[in-house]
Amino acid sequence: MQHNVLILDFGSQYTQLIARRVRELNIFCEIFPYNHIPSDLSSYKAVILGGSPFSVRGEDAPHPDLSQIRGKMPLLAVCYGAQYLAHFSGGEVAASNTREYGRANLSYIKEGETFFEGVSENSQVWMSHSDSIKALPTNAVKLASTHDVEFAAYKIEGETTYAIQYHPEVYHSTDGKKMLENFLVKIAEVPQNFTPNAFVDEMVAELKEKLGNDKVVLGLSGGVDSTVAAVLLNKAIGQNLYCIFVNNGLLRKNEFQNVLDQYKGMGLNVKGVDAGDRFLGELAGISDPETKRKTIGRVFIEVFDDESHLLEDVKWLAQGTIYPDVIESVSVKGPSATIKSHHNVGGLPDYMKLKIVEPLRMLFKDEVRRVGATLGIDPELLGRHPFPGPGLSIRILGDITPEKVQILQDVDSVFIEGLKSWGLYDKVWQAGAILLPVNSVGVMGDERTYEKVVALRAVESTDGMTADWVHLPYDFLMKVSNDIINKVKGVNRVVYDISSKPPATIEWE
Repeated sequence: MQHNVLILDFGSQYTQLIARRVRELNIFCEIFPYNHIPSDLSSYKAVILGGSPFSVRGEDAPHPDLSQIRGKMPLLAVCYGAQYLAHFSGGEVAASNTREYGRANLSYIKEGETFFEGVSENSQVWMSHSDSIKALPTNAVKLASTHDVEFAAYKIEGETTYAIQYHPEVYHSTDGKKMLENFLVKIAEVPQNFTPNAFVDEMVAELKEKLGNDKVVLGLSGGVDSTVAAVLLNKAIGQNLYCIFVNNGLLRKNEFQNVLDQYKGMGLNVKGVDAGDRFLGELAGISDPETKRKTIGRVFIEVFDDESHLLEDVKWLAQGTIYPDVIESVSVKGPSATIKSHHNVGGLPDYMKLKIVEPLRMLFKDEVRRVGATLGIDPELLGRHPFPGPGLSIRILGDITPEKVQILQDVDSVFIEGLKSWGLYDKVWQAGAILLPVNSVGVMGDERTYEKVVALRAVESTDGMTADWVHLPYDFLMKVSNDIINKVKGVNRVVYDISSKPPATIEWE
């Protein structure tokens, strides 16, 4: 990709948001740790320094080498970046009397500045820092202030260097995207040519060149990422792509056959492998969530490897890895603390001697969907909710049995079909049911029951990093609860999960 924007990561929780906002402007960008700046900067048209939880006054403050950037290419320094330029270039940064966090409004904007074109005084911005710039760096000119922060924005004369002490990338900065557009498009003159069509054309050409006449195997999951990856590869190499769809016995009700039928209608070369009994046998008696995930991962690789050996001369393994996975693995902080294992991260065992191809590794989830639409993939498939790789195993708390799987498949089916029939499915990012390891007393007819409890979960999110529970209509919850209890034998109580992420994760295990 040409005309890149380079974003340097200093460990801020907002770094991915900067990238998302830049991509929304149809500008391709990449995130690199501040201490691993690419040696070849020739394809980059601008650089953005992100925020950081560190203080520039601290001994552990990140120190980027900007010798090949500053004064040589357009530079926008955000929050920590703005303080870094001030602190080490003749200005002064000191601790604020009060932590400057949250909403603020611009009280002064220098007239005639392209950076603030289309932005009015009193525009809301989002502050997040405990330090503040008390004196500007050498040759700097103040561009904007808030009531509490005199140097909210500045530029350095003789350079195309701009700095702001607030976060334009967050939703609360109402004109933040406009400021990014002013800097990147009007000041840095970065072309806005990163579109789904351009991505497809360039990626198909790249795949043709890289793969040639080699054979590629891909594990399909029925989800958006692997499906879009498969269609892209199919467009590039056709029947040299061999797709394997494994039923681990933990899919949604009737999903194995339904998804297989859908793939065949798309012209993909797909083989379905029903290994449900093998997975459930290996999972028998296991209750620990991590052990369940790792068991499923191990058995999947064994099944996939068995099937791959039936194909001759396969040289590549394709994966539906997307950009958040890549960023996480190369972030400033390194791989984050393991909250739970992820099925698509971790590589291959040594005995699988295949090269990896990941056509979506530079895309965010919403971009994957847009590329899928460009490729003509059915909107219903592109709109599918994310579904965990370990399937229903991590929605059954405790050990796994075929009986529990069937109960949860039936409950999940009632819930998901209910969301669709009420026109709620597309308003929810992810929904599912959880089978709890408790029984409760109930009454059906004149008889006392002592049966299972299920929890329903529905969240709204952009990328799964954070999520809020969805306020589903009470009438809907009442109807779906009644339907579950009446139609699913073994369940007599339904509850609704109203916790957000964080602190709760979306899945219960």
